[in-house]
Amino acid sequence: MTFQIEYARDPSAVRRFLEALPEWFGDPEAIDEYVADASNDYLVSMLARESGTTVGVALVRRHFPESAELHLIAISPESRGQGVGRALIDGAAADLAEDGCVLLSVHTVGPSFDSDSYAQTRSFYRATEFYPLEEHRNLDWSGPTLILVRRLVPIS
Repeated sequence: MTFQIEYARDPSAVRRFLEALPEWFGDPEAIDEYVADASNDYLVSMLARESGTTVGVALVRRHFPESAELHLIAISPESRGQGVGRALIDGAAADLAEDGCVLLSVHTVGPSFDSDSYAQTRSFYRATEFYPLEEHRNLDWSGPTLILVRRLVPIS
């Protein structure tokens, strides 16, 4: 698969991907919120495109000069497992580090919630250099949320 990473917005692709991934995004209200987020300038939007078609999206929120959050990453079902997610995360991490950011965090469903889908998600994040920091209940939803972090620059 040959794809390019670019800074652009594609809310319709966000909706298409999330609706095609009900194991992860089964709440229609949450999908609507992510689609709205994909249109807002307070989040950086990165797209992976193959022959002009969006195959992946990452939304990043910069909280402080030293830290940012991967707010959303979604890959088309047909493109999963082909390096698109890793390329989006590595691209965001490199650009953030170049701009002085030190840490990138992400929230996902915690390991105390039994889900094969989210076990895959946590494994993906671990493979892309994120480390588990802590698990909380009632943070992003009523169940457990795991916060993971990735160091972007060496600690001096």
